[in-house]
Amino acid sequence: MELFGIEFGYAAFWIAAAVIFIIIEACTMGLATIWFAGGAIVAAISTLFVPSIFIQIVIFLVVSILLLYLTKPLQAKYRIGKEKTNVDAVIGETGFVTETISPESFGQVKVGGIIWTAMSTTPGETLAQGEAIKVVGVEGVKLIVSKADSPDSV
Repeated sequence: MELFGIEFGYAAFWIAAAVIFIIIEACTMGLATIWFAGGAIVAAISTLFVPSIFIQIVIFLVVSILLLYLTKPLQAKYRIGKEKTNVDAVIGETGFVTETISPESFGQVKVGGIIWTAMSTTPGETLAQGEAIKVVGVEGVKLIVSKADSPDSV
C-alpha cells in the first residue's frame, strides 16, 4: 500500500507488532513486552526513512535492547511486580506461639493478628506457648518458624 510515495506494508507490520506487544503487556502482571512495543513503534517510524526490512529489524532490536537495558534498573528500584502479597508477606515477621509446637505435632502461632498452624525449623525442637518466634518460610498452609532472636522483636 502506498500513500504520498510512502510504502506502508512494513509500517503496517510494525504497528501490528506494537499493538500485539501492548496487548500482551496489558495481560501480564510485570513488564514483559513493553520494550518490544517501543522497538516496533520506532521501527514503524523508520519505514518513512529506511526502505530495507533488514535495517528496520536491526533498528527494532537495538531500540528494544536499549529500552530493556535502560528501564531494568528502574524496575528493580521500584520493585514493579514484586510486592509480597498474602502468605508471602508473613515471611520475616515475628509473632508468638499460641499452642505449643512439639516434635510430634504442629502447633499454632499468632502473626500479624492471625492464627496460623506452624512447625519448627529445627527437628525435635519444642516451642512453648508464649514463646517469641520468627517466620522463616511457608510450606503449603503451614508457617515454618524459629525462635526469635529476642522477645523484644515481637
